[in-house]
Amino acid sequence: MTRTSEVHRWADQLDDLCSRLAPRFSRVEPRRRARAYLQGLLAPLERKNGWHLAEAAGDASPDGVQDFLSRMHWDADAVRDDLQAYVVEHLGDPDAVLVLDETGFLKKGDKSAGVKRQYSGTAGRIENSQIGVFLAYASRHGHALIDRALYLPETWAFDAARRAEAGVPEEIGFTTKPKLGQAMLKRAFAAGVPCRWVAGDCVYGADHQTRRLIEAHGRGYVLAVTSAQRLGLKHVEDWLEDVPARGWKRLSAGDGAKGPRLYDWAYLPYRTPPVPGWKTGLLIRRRKGRPYQFTFYLTRSPEETALAELVRIAGQRWRIESCFEEAKGETGLDEYEVRSWTGWHRHITLSMLAHAYLTVVRRHAIGGRSPRRASRGAVAAHRAGGAASALALGVGAAAFG
Repeated sequence: MTRTSEVHRWADQLDDLCSRLAPRFSRVEPRRRARAYLQGLLAPLERKNGWHLAEAAGDASPDGVQDFLSRMHWDADAVRDDLQAYVVEHLGDPDAVLVLDETGFLKKGDKSAGVKRQYSGTAGRIENSQIGVFLAYASRHGHALIDRALYLPETWAFDAARRAEAGVPEEIGFTTKPKLGQAMLKRAFAAGVPCRWVAGDCVYGADHQTRRLIEAHGRGYVLAVTSAQRLGLKHVEDWLEDVPARGWKRLSAGDGAKGPRLYDWAYLPYRTPPVPGWKTGLLIRRRKGRPYQFTFYLTRSPEETALAELVRIAGQRWRIESCFEEAKGETGLDEYEVRSWTGWHRHITLSMLAHAYLTVVRRHAIGGRSPRRASRGAVAAHRAGGAASALALGVGAAAFG
């Protein structure tokens, strides 16, 4: 059972978070709107769209919510910076992993910024959708999304009429997904976000500039690549012939819903990098019972790094998938009803912030418990976000008033 004292403590933590954001809003009205919006995202509403969030805030129509997302003066990027600092304060760890990935948002019509028929991993096929590129922070304390960017396809980038209607800023041009990821990594590195590794899927692993950026900032990486990726004079799949018969080792890439995620792994060193103390190589994963199904990773790591550690880092990529699942299921990441560029970034940022708050609450709720009790506590704490939000409606309201 969740004690009343715990719910009061969670409400106090929400007050502290709102106080952190308050300077980003120059007037009382947007400050109150921001608090109400976060409370709505945390509450156990049927949906987290404009109407439901407005009703939760006591409004007769969604006009106030839409005005907050589209027309009120506030900077979503500044709030993103606050979110990043909040995550580092509560989840920071020098051994943490930054994870790059994208997720799709299925949409109808052709008015929403960046929408088009394109491949969406969410649907697993080509659908009418928007694509967001995200950066997650994964540490032993928890995981949360810390940056985001809406992908603007070329068909949008060079269509002045559509850009104007969706409010795409003039300075925003066509930028590839790897370039968007690089910009987020640069912001994290410049902000001093503590981390030792970067992980990501093949969209980012195949990009030479992304790898060089990570290297220039002294971090290691375990980045997925396709079988067609070239390493030296041949494709990575052709390196399989260099793996000795006994070169495979069964290791867990972390615990999943059904226990340890066991695969067979092999590692082949490749070319000593110019920086002493580092090594580069090819990490190969083979599925149990499917000896011809492989996943390939390009790696850069300290020389003393063991195979088990590289496997662990490769397994950290699932943490951003968990972020997407949790944020979509708990804090309405994909339930927005805005079409504008500004509206998308504002909603997504606040949803990420609400998810980070739940992650912090969960960490405090499970601290010091046994693994089994911790698991139960994590579920209870995540579900208790709505209770904490409801209580916070009447606690410490002066923080945003």
